Amino acid sequence: MSAEVMLSSENPPEAIEGREKVRVEGSVGGVTLALEAGHIAYMANGAVVAQYGDNVLLATAVMSETPVEDADFFPLTVEFEAKTYAAGKIPVSFFRREGRPGEKSILVARLIDRPLRPLFPEGMRNEVQIVVTALCADPVHPPEPLSVIAASAALAVSDIPFAGPVGAVRVGRIQGELVINPTYPQMQESDLDLLVAGTREAINMVEAGANEVPEEVILEAMQRAHEVIREIVALQEELARQAGKPKREVPLHKPDEELLRWVEEWAAPRLRPLLGRPGKMARQQALQALEEELVALLLQENPEAYADREREIRDCFHRTLKKVVRKMTLHEGLRVDGRQPEEIRPIHCQVGLFPRTHGSALFTRGETQVITIATLGGAGDEKVVDWLTEDTTSHFMHHYNHPPYSTGEAKPLRGPGRREIGHGALAERALLAV
Repeated sequence: MSAEVMLSSENPPEAIEGREKVRVEGSVGGVTLALEAGHIAYMANGAVVAQYGDNVLLATAVMSETPVEDADFFPLTVEFEAKTYAAGKIPVSFFRREGRPGEKSILVARLIDRPLRPLFPEGMRNEVQIVVTALCADPVHPPEPLSVIAASAALAVSDIPFAGPVGAVRVGRIQGELVINPTYPQMQESDLDLLVAGTREAINMVEAGANEVPEEVILEAMQRAHEVIREIVALQEELARQAGKPKREVPLHKPDEELLRWVEEWAAPRLRPLLGRPGKMARQQALQALEEELVALLLQENPEAYADREREIRDCFHRTLKKVVRKMTLHEGLRVDGRQPEEIRPIHCQVGLFPRTHGSALFTRGETQVITIATLGGAGDEKVVDWLTEDTTSHFMHHYNHPPYSTGEAKPLRGPGRREIGHGALAERALLAV
Protein backbone atom coordinates (compact mmCIF):
# COMPACT_ATOMS: atom_id res chain seq x y z
CA MET A 1 0.00 0.00 0.00
CA SER A 2 1.19 3.52 -0.81
CA ALA A 3 -0.21 6.86 0.37
CA GLU A 4 0.67 10.41 -0.62
CA VAL A 5 -0.32 13.60 1.17
CA MET A 6 -0.53 16.90 -0.73
CA LEU A 7 -0.65 20.21 1.13
CA SER A 8 -2.75 22.68 -0.85
CA SER A 9 -2.62 25.65 1.54
CA GLU A 10 -1.57 26.80 4.98
CA ASN A 11 -5.01 27.95 6.04
CA PRO A 12 -6.32 26.48 9.31
CA PRO A 13 -9.50 24.35 9.29
CA GLU A 14 -11.67 27.16 10.64
CA ALA A 15 -10.70 29.38 7.66
CA ILE A 16 -11.40 26.57 5.20
CA GLU A 17 -15.00 26.28 6.41
CA GLY A 18 -15.78 29.76 5.14
CA ARG A 19 -14.67 29.01 1.58
CA GLU A 20 -17.34 28.70 -1.07
CA LYS A 21 -16.93 26.34 -3.99
CA VAL A 22 -18.02 27.57 -7.40
CA ARG A 23 -18.80 24.99 -10.09
CA VAL A 24 -19.72 25.42 -13.75
CA GLU A 25 -20.54 22.66 -16.22
CA GLY A 26 -20.87 22.21 -19.95
CA SER A 27 -20.91 19.43 -22.52
CA VAL A 28 -18.01 18.86 -24.93
CA GLY A 29 -18.22 15.98 -27.36
CA GLY A 30 -21.11 14.49 -25.40
CA VAL A 31 -19.10 14.37 -22.15
CA THR A 32 -19.52 16.71 -19.18
CA LEU A 33 -16.77 19.25 -18.63
CA ALA A 34 -16.81 20.61 -15.07
CA LEU A 35 -14.68 23.41 -13.61
CA GLU A 36 -14.52 24.13 -9.87
CA ALA A 37 -12.78 26.96 -8.01
CA GLY A 38 -12.64 28.46 -4.54
CA HIS A 39 -12.10 25.40 -2.35
CA ILE A 40 -8.56 24.08 -3.02
CA ALA A 41 -5.07 25.65 -2.96
CA TYR A 42 -5.99 29.05 -1.49
CA MET A 43 -2.40 30.23 -1.36
CA ALA A 44 -2.08 30.11 -5.14
CA ASN A 45 -3.09 33.14 -7.18
CA GLY A 46 -5.53 30.90 -9.02
CA ALA A 47 -6.57 27.25 -8.69
CA VAL A 48 -9.13 25.17 -10.54
CA VAL A 49 -10.17 21.53 -10.43
CA ALA A 50 -11.19 20.39 -13.91
CA GLN A 51 -13.01 17.16 -14.69
CA TYR A 52 -13.78 15.53 -18.03
CA GLY A 53 -15.07 12.00 -17.83
CA ASP A 54 -13.07 10.45 -15.01
CA ASN A 55 -10.06 12.69 -15.62
CA VAL A 56 -9.62 15.08 -12.69
CA LEU A 57 -6.83 17.69 -12.84
CA LEU A 58 -5.78 20.33 -10.32
CA ALA A 59 -4.30 23.39 -12.02
CA THR A 60 -2.61 26.15 -10.04
CA ALA A 61 -1.12 29.45 -11.16
CA VAL A 62 1.27 31.47 -8.99
CA MET A 63 2.97 34.79 -9.75
CA SER A 64 5.89 36.41 -7.93
CA GLU A 65 5.22 39.67 -6.12
CA THR A 66 7.95 41.56 -7.95
CA PRO A 67 9.57 41.29 -11.38
CA VAL A 68 12.70 39.20 -11.80
CA GLU A 69 15.67 41.56 -11.81
CA ASP A 70 17.64 41.88 -15.05
CA ALA A 71 15.37 39.40 -16.85
CA ASP A 72 15.17 39.97 -20.60
CA PHE A 73 12.37 37.44 -21.12
CA PHE A 74 9.05 36.41 -19.56
CA PRO A 75 9.90 33.80 -16.86
CA LEU A 76 7.00 31.37 -17.30
CA THR A 77 7.32 27.71 -16.30
CA VAL A 78 4.69 25.02 -16.86
CA GLU A 79 4.72 21.60 -15.23
CA PHE A 80 2.46 18.58 -15.68
CA GLU A 81 2.57 16.15 -12.78
CA ALA A 82 1.38 12.66 -13.80
CA LYS A 83 1.04 11.02 -10.40
CA THR A 84 0.86 7.23 -10.48
CA TYR A 85 -1.86 7.18 -7.84
CA ALA A 86 -4.14 8.87 -10.37
CA ALA A 87 -4.20 5.58 -12.26
CA GLY A 88 -4.34 3.40 -9.15
CA LYS A 89 -0.67 2.43 -9.40
CA ILE A 90 2.32 2.43 -7.06
CA PRO A 91 5.61 3.86 -8.39
CA VAL A 92 7.96 1.11 -9.63
CA SER A 93 11.14 2.82 -8.37
CA PHE A 94 13.19 1.17 -5.62
CA PHE A 95 11.85 3.55 -2.96
CA ARG A 96 8.33 3.48 -4.48
CA ARG A 97 8.39 7.25 -4.79
CA GLU A 98 7.44 9.57 -7.66
CA GLY A 99 10.39 10.68 -9.76
CA ARG A 100 11.07 13.53 -12.16
CA PRO A 101 8.58 14.16 -14.98
CA GLY A 102 8.81 11.65 -17.81
CA GLU A 103 8.92 12.33 -21.53
CA LYS A 104 5.13 12.28 -21.95
CA SER A 105 4.62 14.70 -19.04
CA ILE A 106 7.17 17.07 -20.58
CA LEU A 107 5.32 16.97 -23.91
CA VAL A 108 2.03 17.77 -22.20
CA ALA A 109 3.67 20.65 -20.30
CA ARG A 110 4.95 22.07 -23.60
CA LEU A 111 1.48 21.63 -25.06
CA ILE A 112 0.01 23.73 -22.23
CA ASP A 113 2.72 26.37 -22.54
CA ARG A 114 2.36 27.12 -26.25
CA PRO A 115 -1.17 28.62 -26.38
CA LEU A 116 -0.86 30.42 -23.02
CA ARG A 117 2.53 32.13 -23.30
CA PRO A 118 1.59 34.68 -26.04
CA LEU A 119 -1.41 35.92 -24.01
CA PHE A 120 0.55 37.48 -21.17
CA PRO A 121 1.31 41.21 -21.40
CA GLU A 122 4.36 42.10 -23.45
CA GLY A 123 7.16 43.22 -21.17
CA MET A 124 5.91 41.28 -18.15
CA ARG A 125 8.82 40.10 -16.00
CA ASN A 126 7.04 38.67 -12.93
CA GLU A 127 7.75 34.97 -12.64
CA VAL A 128 4.70 32.77 -13.27
CA GLN A 129 4.49 29.06 -12.53
CA ILE A 130 1.64 26.85 -13.69
CA VAL A 131 1.39 23.34 -12.26
CA VAL A 132 -1.20 20.86 -13.52
CA THR A 133 -1.48 17.72 -11.39
CA ALA A 134 -3.38 14.61 -12.44
CA LEU A 135 -5.48 13.54 -9.45
CA CYS A 136 -7.52 10.91 -11.28
CA ALA A 137 -6.86 9.37 -14.70
CA ASP A 138 -9.53 8.15 -17.10
CA PRO A 139 -8.62 5.03 -19.12
CA VAL A 140 -11.00 6.16 -21.89
CA HIS A 141 -10.45 9.90 -22.39
CA PRO A 142 -6.94 11.36 -22.97
CA PRO A 143 -6.13 14.24 -20.58
CA GLU A 144 -4.22 16.54 -22.94
CA PRO A 145 -7.05 18.94 -23.96
CA LEU A 146 -8.28 19.11 -20.37
CA SER A 147 -4.80 20.05 -19.15
CA VAL A 148 -4.80 23.18 -21.35
CA ILE A 149 -8.33 24.09 -20.24
CA ALA A 150 -7.48 23.61 -16.56
CA ALA A 151 -4.37 25.79 -16.78
CA SER A 152 -6.27 28.50 -18.63
CA ALA A 153 -9.11 28.40 -16.10
CA ALA A 154 -6.64 28.78 -13.20
CA LEU A 155 -5.24 31.90 -14.87
CA ALA A 156 -8.76 33.18 -15.62
CA VAL A 157 -9.82 33.12 -11.96
CA SER A 158 -6.49 34.46 -10.71
CA ASP A 159 -5.29 38.04 -10.39
CA ILE A 160 -2.51 37.37 -12.90
CA PRO A 161 -2.77 39.52 -16.05
CA PHE A 162 -3.83 37.22 -18.88
CA ALA A 163 -5.62 37.85 -22.19
CA GLY A 164 -7.49 34.54 -22.15
CA PRO A 165 -9.26 32.26 -21.53
CA VAL A 166 -8.08 29.51 -23.87
CA GLY A 167 -9.95 26.40 -24.88
CA ALA A 168 -8.56 23.19 -26.36
CA VAL A 169 -10.03 20.16 -28.13
CA ARG A 170 -8.77 17.14 -30.02
CA VAL A 171 -10.39 16.27 -33.34
CA GLY A 172 -10.24 12.82 -34.90
CA ARG A 173 -11.75 11.40 -38.09
CA ILE A 174 -13.30 7.95 -38.11
CA GLN A 175 -14.74 6.57 -41.35
CA GLY A 176 -14.86 10.08 -42.79
CA GLU A 177 -16.67 11.65 -39.81
CA LEU A 178 -15.07 14.23 -37.53
CA VAL A 179 -15.13 13.34 -33.83
CA ILE A 180 -14.58 15.83 -30.99
CA ASN A 181 -12.29 14.55 -28.23
CA PRO A 182 -12.12 10.93 -29.43
CA THR A 183 -11.42 8.24 -26.85
CA TYR A 184 -8.32 6.07 -26.75
CA PRO A 185 -10.05 3.21 -28.65
CA GLN A 186 -11.43 5.65 -31.24
CA MET A 187 -7.96 7.10 -31.82
CA GLN A 188 -6.79 3.66 -32.92
CA GLU A 189 -9.25 3.90 -35.84
CA SER A 190 -8.75 7.59 -36.60
CA ASP A 191 -6.69 8.81 -39.56
CA LEU A 192 -6.43 12.28 -37.98
CA ASP A 193 -5.08 13.46 -34.64
CA LEU A 194 -5.56 17.22 -34.50
CA LEU A 195 -5.21 19.15 -31.24
CA VAL A 196 -6.36 22.77 -31.48
CA ALA A 197 -6.21 25.56 -28.88
CA GLY A 198 -7.34 29.14 -29.08
CA THR A 199 -9.26 32.07 -27.68
CA ARG A 200 -12.78 33.20 -28.51
CA GLU A 201 -11.38 35.28 -31.38
CA ALA A 202 -8.82 32.99 -33.01
CA ILE A 203 -6.85 29.75 -33.02
CA ASN A 204 -3.34 30.20 -31.65
CA MET A 205 -1.97 26.64 -31.49
CA VAL A 206 -2.30 23.55 -33.69
CA GLU A 207 -0.59 20.20 -33.24
CA ALA A 208 -1.44 17.48 -35.72
CA GLY A 209 -0.64 14.07 -37.09
CA ALA A 210 -2.52 12.55 -40.01
CA ASN A 211 -2.42 9.73 -42.52
CA GLU A 212 -2.48 11.77 -45.76
CA VAL A 213 -5.71 13.61 -44.93
CA PRO A 214 -6.76 16.26 -47.53
CA GLU A 215 -6.19 19.91 -46.65
CA GLU A 216 -9.89 20.75 -46.84
CA VAL A 217 -10.55 18.14 -44.15
CA ILE A 218 -7.93 19.73 -41.89
CA LEU A 219 -9.51 23.17 -42.40
CA GLU A 220 -12.98 21.81 -41.65
CA ALA A 221 -11.66 20.12 -38.50
CA MET A 222 -10.03 23.36 -37.34
CA GLN A 223 -13.26 25.30 -37.91
CA ARG A 224 -15.26 22.70 -35.99
CA ALA A 225 -12.68 22.77 -33.20
CA HIS A 226 -12.89 26.54 -32.90
CA GLU A 227 -16.67 26.36 -32.55
CA VAL A 228 -16.24 24.06 -29.55
CA ILE A 229 -13.38 26.20 -28.19
CA ARG A 230 -15.72 29.21 -28.04
CA GLU A 231 -18.11 27.20 -25.85
CA ILE A 232 -15.24 26.17 -23.55
CA VAL A 233 -14.06 29.79 -23.32
CA ALA A 234 -17.59 30.89 -22.39
CA LEU A 235 -17.61 28.31 -19.59
CA GLN A 236 -14.34 29.66 -18.20
CA GLU A 237 -15.60 33.23 -18.46
CA GLU A 238 -18.61 32.27 -16.36
CA LEU A 239 -16.34 30.66 -13.78
CA ALA A 240 -14.18 33.81 -13.68
CA ARG A 241 -17.29 35.97 -13.30
CA GLN A 242 -18.37 34.02 -10.23
CA ALA A 243 -15.02 33.17 -8.62
CA GLY A 244 -12.39 35.37 -10.30
CA LYS A 245 -10.18 37.97 -8.66
CA PRO A 246 -9.54 41.48 -10.02
CA LYS A 247 -6.46 41.47 -12.24
CA ARG A 248 -3.36 42.92 -10.64
CA GLU A 249 -1.39 45.78 -12.16
CA VAL A 250 2.20 44.66 -12.75
CA PRO A 251 5.15 46.74 -14.00
CA LEU A 252 5.92 46.09 -17.65
CA HIS A 253 9.38 46.35 -19.11
CA LYS A 254 9.34 48.96 -21.86
CA PRO A 255 12.34 50.69 -23.43
CA ASP A 256 12.72 54.44 -23.27
CA GLU A 257 10.84 55.77 -26.31
CA GLU A 258 13.40 58.48 -27.04
CA LEU A 259 16.30 56.02 -26.83
CA LEU A 260 14.46 53.48 -28.99
CA ARG A 261 13.71 56.13 -31.62
CA TRP A 262 17.37 57.22 -31.70
CA VAL A 263 18.61 53.64 -31.99
CA GLU A 264 16.15 52.92 -34.82
CA GLU A 265 17.30 55.99 -36.76
CA TRP A 266 20.95 55.06 -36.29
CA ALA A 267 20.81 51.27 -36.65
CA ALA A 268 18.04 50.59 -39.22
CA PRO A 269 19.92 51.85 -42.32
CA ARG A 270 23.05 50.03 -41.19
CA LEU A 271 21.23 46.76 -40.47
CA ARG A 272 19.55 46.35 -43.86
CA PRO A 273 22.77 45.74 -45.90
CA LEU A 274 24.06 43.28 -43.30
CA LEU A 275 20.88 41.18 -43.35
CA GLY A 276 21.34 40.45 -47.06
CA ARG A 277 24.62 38.64 -46.53
CA PRO A 278 24.39 34.92 -47.40
CA GLY A 279 26.73 33.42 -44.77
CA LYS A 280 25.14 32.91 -41.34
CA MET A 281 28.34 33.12 -39.29
CA ALA A 282 29.63 36.15 -41.20
CA ARG A 283 26.23 37.83 -40.86
CA GLN A 284 26.07 37.18 -37.11
CA GLN A 285 29.60 38.52 -36.62
CA ALA A 286 28.74 41.67 -38.56
CA LEU A 287 25.55 42.19 -36.51
CA GLN A 288 27.47 41.65 -33.27
CA ALA A 289 30.10 44.20 -34.35
CA LEU A 290 27.38 46.74 -35.17
CA GLU A 291 25.76 46.20 -31.77
CA GLU A 292 29.08 46.74 -29.99
CA GLU A 293 29.67 49.88 -32.08
CA LEU A 294 26.29 51.24 -30.98
CA VAL A 295 26.96 50.59 -27.29
CA ALA A 296 30.44 52.13 -27.47
CA LEU A 297 29.10 55.19 -29.31
CA LEU A 298 26.44 55.98 -26.70
CA LEU A 299 28.76 55.33 -23.75
CA GLN A 300 31.38 57.58 -25.31
CA GLU A 301 28.98 60.43 -26.15
CA ASN A 302 27.21 60.50 -22.79
CA PRO A 303 28.79 58.13 -20.23
CA GLU A 304 26.83 59.54 -17.30
CA ALA A 305 23.44 58.98 -18.96
CA TYR A 306 24.14 55.51 -20.32
CA ALA A 307 26.63 54.00 -17.86
CA ASP A 308 23.95 51.80 -16.25
CA ARG A 309 21.78 51.33 -19.34
CA GLU A 310 23.83 48.99 -21.49
CA ARG A 311 21.17 46.26 -21.23
CA GLU A 312 18.49 48.73 -22.34
CA ILE A 313 20.62 49.84 -25.30
CA ARG A 314 21.06 46.26 -26.44
CA ASP A 315 17.34 45.64 -26.02
CA CYS A 316 16.58 48.60 -28.28
CA PHE A 317 19.05 47.27 -30.85
CA HIS A 318 17.37 43.85 -30.95
CA ARG A 319 13.91 45.42 -31.17
CA THR A 320 15.14 47.43 -34.14
CA LEU A 321 16.64 44.29 -35.69
CA LYS A 322 13.31 42.46 -35.44
CA LYS A 323 11.50 45.43 -36.96
CA VAL A 324 13.91 45.60 -39.91
CA VAL A 325 13.66 41.84 -40.52
CA ARG A 326 9.87 41.98 -40.43
CA LYS A 327 9.79 44.89 -42.88
CA MET A 328 12.26 43.11 -45.15
CA THR A 329 10.10 39.96 -45.18
CA LEU A 330 6.67 41.55 -45.58
CA HIS A 331 7.42 44.51 -47.83
CA GLU A 332 10.43 43.41 -49.84
CA GLY A 333 9.62 39.70 -50.05
CA LEU A 334 13.12 38.74 -48.95
CA ARG A 335 14.38 36.48 -46.21
CA VAL A 336 17.28 37.30 -43.90
CA ASP A 337 20.01 35.99 -46.22
CA GLY A 338 18.50 37.61 -49.31
CA ARG A 339 16.55 34.55 -50.52
CA GLN A 340 13.09 34.73 -52.03
CA PRO A 341 10.26 33.22 -49.90
CA GLU A 342 10.07 30.12 -52.11
CA GLU A 343 13.84 29.76 -52.55
CA ILE A 344 15.45 26.80 -50.76
CA ARG A 345 19.05 26.69 -49.59
CA PRO A 346 21.32 24.18 -51.39
CA ILE A 347 20.70 20.65 -50.15
CA HIS A 348 23.26 17.82 -50.03
CA CYS A 349 22.57 14.30 -48.77
CA GLN A 350 25.05 11.49 -48.14
CA VAL A 351 24.27 7.98 -46.89
CA GLY A 352 26.32 5.05 -45.59
CA LEU A 353 28.74 7.15 -43.52
CA PHE A 354 29.78 4.54 -40.96
CA PRO A 355 30.68 0.88 -41.51
CA ARG A 356 28.97 -0.80 -38.54
CA THR A 357 25.76 1.16 -38.00
CA HIS A 358 22.52 -0.19 -39.50
CA GLY A 359 21.96 3.11 -41.28
CA SER A 360 23.62 6.51 -41.35
CA ALA A 361 23.24 9.73 -43.28
CA LEU A 362 24.46 13.32 -43.38
CA PHE A 363 21.93 15.97 -44.40
CA THR A 364 23.16 19.47 -45.20
CA ARG A 365 20.96 22.43 -46.11
CA GLY A 366 22.85 25.66 -46.24
CA GLU A 367 24.69 25.81 -42.90
CA THR A 368 22.30 23.41 -41.15
CA GLN A 369 23.60 19.87 -40.76
CA VAL A 370 22.09 16.72 -39.31
CA ILE A 371 23.79 13.37 -38.73
CA THR A 372 21.18 10.63 -38.47
CA ILE A 373 21.80 7.08 -37.23
CA ALA A 374 19.19 4.32 -37.64
CA THR A 375 19.15 1.11 -35.61
CA LEU A 376 16.95 -1.93 -36.21
CA GLY A 377 16.11 -3.88 -33.07
CA GLY A 378 14.04 -6.88 -32.10
CA ALA A 379 10.62 -7.05 -30.47
CA GLY A 380 12.23 -6.93 -27.05
CA ASP A 381 13.68 -3.51 -27.79
CA GLU A 382 10.27 -1.80 -27.94
CA LYS A 383 9.81 1.15 -25.62
CA VAL A 384 7.31 0.59 -22.83
CA VAL A 385 4.94 3.56 -22.45
CA ASP A 386 3.60 3.57 -18.88
CA TRP A 387 1.97 6.95 -18.30
CA LEU A 388 -1.14 7.32 -16.17
CA THR A 389 -3.56 4.78 -17.69
CA GLU A 390 -1.56 4.30 -20.91
CA ASP A 391 0.21 0.96 -20.91
CA THR A 392 1.48 0.37 -24.43
CA THR A 393 4.67 -0.16 -26.39
CA SER A 394 6.28 1.90 -29.12
CA HIS A 395 8.20 0.22 -31.93
CA PHE A 396 9.56 3.44 -33.46
CA MET A 397 11.57 5.98 -31.50
CA HIS A 398 13.14 9.20 -32.75
CA HIS A 399 15.65 10.92 -30.47
CA TYR A 400 16.81 14.46 -31.21
CA ASN A 401 20.01 15.87 -29.75
CA HIS A 402 21.27 19.45 -30.03
CA PRO A 403 24.87 19.53 -28.72
CA PRO A 404 26.43 22.93 -27.97
CA TYR A 405 29.06 22.65 -30.72
CA SER A 406 26.26 22.70 -33.33
CA THR A 407 25.82 26.41 -32.60
CA GLY A 408 29.47 27.15 -31.90
CA GLU A 409 29.01 27.31 -28.13
CA ALA A 410 30.86 25.77 -25.21
CA LYS A 411 28.34 24.49 -22.66
CA PRO A 412 28.16 21.56 -20.22
CA LEU A 413 26.72 18.39 -21.73
CA ARG A 414 23.55 17.30 -19.97
CA GLY A 415 20.70 14.96 -20.72
CA PRO A 416 18.09 15.94 -23.34
CA GLY A 417 16.27 19.16 -22.53
CA ARG A 418 12.59 19.88 -23.00
CA ARG A 419 13.19 21.48 -26.37
CA GLU A 420 15.07 18.42 -27.60
CA ILE A 421 12.34 16.09 -26.36
CA GLY A 422 9.68 18.22 -28.03
CA HIS A 423 11.48 18.45 -31.38
CA GLY A 424 12.17 14.72 -31.36
CA ALA A 425 8.49 13.99 -30.77
CA LEU A 426 7.47 16.23 -33.69
CA ALA A 427 9.86 14.45 -36.05
CA GLU A 428 8.71 11.07 -34.77
CA ARG A 429 5.08 11.96 -35.46
CA ALA A 430 5.94 13.11 -38.98
CA LEU A 431 7.83 9.90 -39.80
CA LEU A 432 5.51 7.44 -38.09
CA ALA A 433 2.91 7.50 -40.88
CA VAL A 434 5.48 6.41 -43.45
